Amino acid sequence: MMNLKEKADTFSWVGPVVDKLKRELDLFRDEEIRLPAEPGGWWHQYVCPRHHTELIFNAAEQDTFVFTCPQGCKLEGEPYRGAWLVYRHQAIARYALQAAAVFAADGEDFYSGLAQKILVGYAEQFPLYPVHPDAQPWMLSGRAFHQALTEAIWSTTLIRAYLLLVDHGVTFTEEEELKLQVFFTMLEESMEQYRHILIHEKKNAENNYTAWLNASLACVYAAKGTRAKLGSLLEGEGGFYHHLSIGVKPDGFEFEGSTYYHIFVLRAYLIAAEMAGRFGVDLYDAKGDQGQSIRGMFQLLVELSGDNGELPAVHDGPYARIPFAREIVEVLEIGCTAYKDPTYQPILANAYRYLYGKEERSGLEAVLYGEGERKELHSTSTARVSILLPDSGFAVLRHPGNPLSVLADFGEHGGSHGHYDKLHITIMHRLGEVAPELGMVPYGSILRKEWYAETASHNTVTIGGCSQAAHTGSCREFRQESDDTYLWIRSDGAYEGAVLDRHLLLTDGWLLDWFHVEQTTDRKQDQEVDLWLHPTGDLLLPVESRRIRKDSPAVLGQEAGYGSVEVLSVLQNESDCALSARWSSRYDQVGHAAEYEVSACTLLAPGSILHEIRTPGVAEDPSSLIRGIMLRHRGPSVDFITVYRAGHESAALKLVSQAGEEVRIQIETNGQRVVYCLNPKKGLIQEKSLNTEE
Repeated sequence: MMNLKEKADTFSWVGPVVDKLKRELDLFRDEEIRLPAEPGGWWHQYVCPRHHTELIFNAAEQDTFVFTCPQGCKLEGEPYRGAWLVYRHQAIARYALQAAAVFAADGEDFYSGLAQKILVGYAEQFPLYPVHPDAQPWMLSGRAFHQALTEAIWSTTLIRAYLLLVDHGVTFTEEEELKLQVFFTMLEESMEQYRHILIHEKKNAENNYTAWLNASLACVYAAKGTRAKLGSLLEGEGGFYHHLSIGVKPDGFEFEGSTYYHIFVLRAYLIAAEMAGRFGVDLYDAKGDQGQSIRGMFQLLVELSGDNGELPAVHDGPYARIPFAREIVEVLEIGCTAYKDPTYQPILANAYRYLYGKEERSGLEAVLYGEGERKELHSTSTARVSILLPDSGFAVLRHPGNPLSVLADFGEHGGSHGHYDKLHITIMHRLGEVAPELGMVPYGSILRKEWYAETASHNTVTIGGCSQAAHTGSCREFRQESDDTYLWIRSDGAYEGAVLDRHLLLTDGWLLDWFHVEQTTDRKQDQEVDLWLHPTGDLLLPVESRRIRKDSPAVLGQEAGYGSVEVLSVLQNESDCALSARWSSRYDQVGHAAEYEVSACTLLAPGSILHEIRTPGVAEDPSSLIRGIMLRHRGPSVDFITVYRAGHESAALKLVSQAGEEVRIQIETNGQRVVYCLNPKKGLIQEKSLNTEE
């Protein structure tokens, strides 16, 4: 990998980006940078208790005691001050790395001096921090922060800055170097102790913490030049190879099934690999016991991403957030350099677009990790096939002739970062998401457990007004052919005495979603089954006013997320009928805005009730409410059948017959008429396809 001076001399885009980084740092020419003497708290508490939106942080603001919500709320005191301090300490560490990068690229001493001042300042300050007395009981307590995890991440940024300076010829005075070595030794002792507690006392070696403790120690060993200790981070329980084997599934997904934590762990692996490389050890091609690899983790991201490079927010993780986008850029730039794989580019381009509004390299991560002459990137991806991830329990259905695709979740719960969401689907359009998982708010928000982790916030089924149990579903059938892809997934552990089957069929013309629920327990009264859909676009629901009940409750309940749901209207269905809905979305692309529409036609069984609902929005801004649909049916069994199409014209859907266990439907669109039969034991079968003009 070339050094930054070589990169600046080689690639024409580097110089202008470095100049922009300089301008961001030049405020410290007139105003001395000040390191807070107070340790940081827990960043997840930097959230508005009213709007549940992350509070505003201004990196140029040296100190503050008033914290502002994007909606205008003003907050003071704890826990907001402690959370703000996390942001501030992390921002200063980033300034150190940014200043070191600018110096490495063009050699101006002001920037190396700024980085040195930050590094030595923290070296002096760190020994003054006690083990944090205010950390929550479940946390591994840090010194500079509530969490040892936050401390590990922060330390890697500072040490990368230190190594970058040293690599480019910067020297510290003997006194400064002594202070830095004391700092590194204290970090080493702390991280080794945390690691022992986590791996050997708590028996939780697979935790994402482990990857970051390993990364921090790898940085410390690199800074101190102690190659002998590197072996302890690679081999043995909790070492790099062991964590890769137990923290990542054989299909390449981080074991919690979370896109966010997947990137989180991958970033830690890449930092460890960077440090190991300084000792001549190559981890980029390392393999776990079942073939897990860093490269495989990149491929997993490619397989999960939408055609425009968007990553779905499955399980815990933000829907969108600037620090997360920076992490995506860092990881993908390193991946592009290490593996030269062009399929990574759409994800990278999408992250740059979110950060800077353009699909082009910009910012600190580009300078540090990006290589290649082209500044511009392209989000257009090649045609991709459907995939099944049997170990993680996800599937993505795609068809080259259909702009719609669907991701289905049937796997493990996901532990502390999982959701009660089995058989949830995320519907995507080539230009953006249609009905996503809504993401996760900062953990300090009560909506974490009251809405976003609950079943009702997902595009799946609840029974009896309760969330699903934590469990693992199964894949009964996955079939990919030239004309379509079929997925049959099942959950028999979500509710006692109930079996949930979801059948998804994607063709070039439509997506068929057939959800069958069977309640098998002997009860005096069958429980209500609710199917939820949370589209993010503008929903158009053409319901005749005479069919809307005016006595509908404003709120459905208070438990299991129902308290976050407002009912706008209710349609009581008395006979078999098909109901059409449509929603439009807007997607900002480079240089222009694109709009796309998706239509849906749902077959309502007799006695079913359709609720038009309003709920908290995606986790980026829960206060921006979204309109959705909840279908309710009471009975021993129910079939929720919906056909989705790209465009404003919905398919014609009708019930053909229902005899015994078998149900037949007909879909008609674009001159084609297709009949499907669903048999609970055999699955979905296409019986005939006719041209309506014949």
